[in-house]
Amino acid sequence: MEVNIIILVNLVFYSIIVSQSYSYMISLSDVQKNMEAVEYISFRQKTDKNYRKKFAPVIYCTLASNILLIMVSVGYPTELLFITALLAFIALVADILFTVKGNMPINNRINAWTPNNYPDNWALYREEWLKVFRKRQALNITGFILLLVGAIIQ
Repeated sequence: MEVNIIILVNLVFYSIIVSQSYSYMISLSDVQKNMEAVEYISFRQKTDKNYRKKFAPVIYCTLASNILLIMVSVGYPTELLFITALLAFIALVADILFTVKGNMPINNRINAWTPNNYPDNWALYREEWLKVFRKRQALNITGFILLLVGAIIQ
């Protein structure tokens, strides 16, 4: 019973992370690609400020519940739960690394811009941000699907 509760908690937190990827797939990538410089800078700055304030607890809870799931599923009757939980954890850690090494440095740059002072090649920063985020999407969607597979088949 406790393993099912941990699976549920982990899936709920992981789903919050993966929802960001789905929202970008459905709309936000295209919306950003159609923005002019000042509009994009304002959007990116406001979004980054909001995510920095609210997303860290989600990441920590997802990591903690995923680690707990790995710990309780070691030696579980079907090894698949342990394997999928471990692979989902690896995908989550890789997503975090791409965030810290890829998206956050670009966000830091964009956060320093003003409506009157931004580089002429600002669109390259946008494309690089989206390129890194596409890698993160692949990771966190894969991790979430792995968790679902482990939860359903276990």
